[in-house]
Amino acid sequence: MRLLPAAAGSGIVFRRTDLDNFEIPATGRNVAKVSYATSLMRQGVLITTSEHLLSAFIGTGIDNVIVEIDNLELPILDGSALPYVEAFLRVGIRSQRRRRETLRVLQPIEVREGDKFIGVYPGSGYRICYSIDFPAPIGQQKTSVDLAAETYGSEIAGARTFGYKADERKLRDMGLIRGASPQNAIILSESGPVNGPLRFPDEYVRHKVLDLIGDLSLLGRRLEGHVVAERAGHAMHTALVARLLKDRSAWELAHVPVATPAAANARQNARSGVTEAALAGV
Repeated sequence: MRLLPAAAGSGIVFRRTDLDNFEIPATGRNVAKVSYATSLMRQGVLITTSEHLLSAFIGTGIDNVIVEIDNLELPILDGSALPYVEAFLRVGIRSQRRRRETLRVLQPIEVREGDKFIGVYPGSGYRICYSIDFPAPIGQQKTSVDLAAETYGSEIAGARTFGYKADERKLRDMGLIRGASPQNAIILSESGPVNGPLRFPDEYVRHKVLDLIGDLSLLGRRLEGHVVAERAGHAMHTALVARLLKDRSAWELAHVPVATPAAANARQNARSGVTEAALAGV
């Protein structure tokens, strides 16, 4: 996989170099199927396991990038978004001249399925409150995050994906988790993780937040609003994306305001989110 800087206004685009550079924009209209990961498809060409990379782009403020990949599945790395974030920071992130647009929520949108729920509400910034309830040894966990606080790299990016050892055979028989191993996922027994220690006491719910940020990036712009999720997952995350994009009265496009005259400085623009941003190089 190779990441290339892209011009302002390009958005995030996947490019299948093994299929004549066929491009799949990372937008809600290209969501294909969702189970244990989020897949994108355009004209029959598929990209799978996109959510960790997309989450890292949003978390670090990258708007425009071309993702070159020579197969259908993105690398899982260590099961988190941290390797991506560290790579971005090594290369550098540069401010672009185009003002950044957000998708500002104007009306509540909610999706319910049994005891599962996700909703988005008007509010300043981009805030997420997520709660989960899994079988032992996870149980109930809840966390809140404010992406404006610039803590994504330290508080969310390192949270790894997880799964139960007892489910492994069933999932592999379904053609899923083929590359799963103790090096790229938390493996759980009834008594706890078999490949601990955890990076955070509540690492499981933090990873759900990581996934949600990646899935909501398919709105095509950074969200401005407050998200509440309870026992949700990829299917409900992307269902919320579809509901929002369908109801044009529920949101508007807005520019990030320039707080002070000093924000005209390119470096401050990048830090404050006033302008779009791309990777500085390869």
